[in-house]
Amino acid sequence: SLKVQLTAKTCTEGWQRFGCSCYYISTEVNTWDYARQDCLNRGADLVIVNSEDEQVFLTTFDRWIWIGLTDRGTQGTWKWVDGTPLTKAFWWWSEPDSATGEKDCAMMYGGVQNIPLHAWNYFRCDKKLEWICEVFFS
Repeated sequence: SLKVQLTAKTCTEGWQRFGCSCYYISTEVNTWDYARQDCLNRGADLVIVNSEDEQVFLTTFDRWIWIGLTDRGTQGTWKWVDGTPLTKAFWWWSEPDSATGEKDCAMMYGGVQNIPLHAWNYFRCDKKLEWICEVFFS
């Protein structure tokens, strides 16, 4: 039955389950590009935040992390690593300034459980942060 199939879906050791995804939390810091490649090497990608529930879950790790969001293609147009446009955002109080220039990669603050829906910022992509990879159950 479907219920049995769903409960049988477990994450690889070292990954955490939430909703229909498994998450890997890095144990090092590095650039956005390195982080993305690390996720791809694991058969995943940098985390894509699809809901408030997921956003709140991700802030509980208490780390500054790279997320799978960038405006590298077109300045000021933020897109997820799977090519989908940003629709629901959780920026730190204000939307990004379209004239940010070098700051093309989005991140999420840790330790913001009191304001989890205002946890994102954007930095230069060569800054070194931790990251979270996500893989969906197919």
